[in-house]
Amino acid sequence: MSMQQATSPYGIEGADASEVGLLAEVDRAASALFVPTGLLSDEALKDHVPVDILASAAENGDLFTARLDSGTAIGFALVSLRGGTLYLDQISVHPDHGQRGIGADLLTRVIDEAKRRKLRRVTLSTFRDLPWNGPFYAKHGFREIKRGDMADWMLELERIQAEELDVSKRCFMVRKIGWL
Repeated sequence: MSMQQATSPYGIEGADASEVGLLAEVDRAASALFVPTGLLSDEALKDHVPVDILASAAENGDLFTARLDSGTAIGFALVSLRGGTLYLDQISVHPDHGQRGIGADLLTRVIDEAKRRKLRRVTLSTFRDLPWNGPFYAKHGFREIKRGDMADWMLELERIQAEELDVSKRCFMVRKIGWL
């Protein structure tokens, strides 16, 4: 797979299964950004994307890694196919490398992947008002999906999220993709 250049000295490419342990640590470190918000429980703050999920996603081409030129993984985007859309399950960037455009570059990689797969939409679920969540995605062309327009799979995912999160502060968002 060709390397997409992020803000130098970073690059984004398909993930390697050998780095999933490090990616789980990146995810755990990124969770620290949520501590002052009070939006996640202590248990949720300690949680991370399971290593087996990351490994499977790497093997299936559903995991993209941001790496330093030295090869060290410092961020990732995890996607899955849901309801005929490319669903962005997670973007995590290690806080030591935040505010450098890496999250935006990972998001661009996800959008490019949707185009490559000839999918018409990228969807996600996020906190509506956190600057690095809802407003970040809105800046990149995503719009909030009204509750009445949510697909059954979204409602089911929301039900699962409600076990650890206040879903009243979250929303689903979509970006239409032109690939023709």
